[in-house]
Amino acid sequence: MKLTLPEWDVMEVLWSGDSFALGEITSLLKDSHGWTNNTVHTYLTRMNKKGLVAIDKSSAAPYKAAVTREECAKEERQELLTKVYSGAAGDLIAAFLKDSEISKSEVERLKKLLDEMEV
Repeated sequence: MKLTLPEWDVMEVLWSGDSFALGEITSLLKDSHGWTNNTVHTYLTRMNKKGLVAIDKSSAAPYKAAVTREECAKEERQELLTKVYSGAAGDLIAAFLKDSEISKSEVERLKKLLDEMEV
């Protein structure tokens, strides 16, 4: 379930509540994207076919997320890990740590996580 960047934006709206009317979604995306109801409806319909969005046509707020943010994030992480690092999680983590500033509390949290994993 590979999401495009615009699909991520739509999903972020859907993950922010229970269910939405088309106009609500359009309103929340209008400033950042300038999309009309037709554009948003097209995205929602395509995303429904991909299994990302659930549509209940009997509801006044028929659109809701059919997958969780964590499910989508996990798939994105797995794709990055496989494509860029040939599945080597340690290399991915080392690259992030090398390129990022992390606080002492984050270092401690990472150490604790590794200890819990019995690595």
